[in-house]
Amino acid sequence: MLPQEGLQPAEIDFQAPSAEVARRLIGTTLLVDGVGGRIVETEAYDQLDPASHTYAGPTARNAAMFGPPGHVYVYRSYGLHWCMNLVCREAGHGAGVLLRALEPTHGLDTMRARRGLQDARLLCAGPGRLAQALGVDHGWNGRPVQAPTIVLLQGGVPAEVVAGPRIGISKAVDTLWRFGERGSRYLSRGFAR
Repeated sequence: MLPQEGLQPAEIDFQAPSAEVARRLIGTTLLVDGVGGRIVETEAYDQLDPASHTYAGPTARNAAMFGPPGHVYVYRSYGLHWCMNLVCREAGHGAGVLLRALEPTHGLDTMRARRGLQDARLLCAGPGRLAQALGVDHGWNGRPVQAPTIVLLQGGVPAEVVAGPRIGISKAVDTLWRFGERGSRYLSRGFAR
């Protein structure tokens, strides 16, 4: 049984280029152990992109990004926050999509307890907040995106997608590989008009 009427399993081709997958994920519902919401912001990364963790090749830290598509890559940002990515392209290439923000729709009480706050707008607005709210840590690294633990659903109101520069990087800053739902109040940061 699907968690919300009108939602169907999403058909995402994770072998596609990361920018295509990042754009396609906007408006899709992500559930991790039944907790989650509509994806409203993503960023794409690719092995040929100097801002990517995979640009210099495989390491112990980024090995999951070189693994099969449709798996999770989790890394620690600034030694503080876990960040969740979905691996794209063929195994061995090193590409993925960073999940930057969700509109919380499922398991809000669980997310509030994990984050220690009540404001739904701030529960998943940013990649570190998102991972914490979903209970994602390094133990999720390398896991496949498949039911019942990780579910992607589509349906409901289609999202109007906007693009802009990625956040918090110092290389390839002009690459417009940050995608978001136009007008969403759940974004980590707004898009320039």
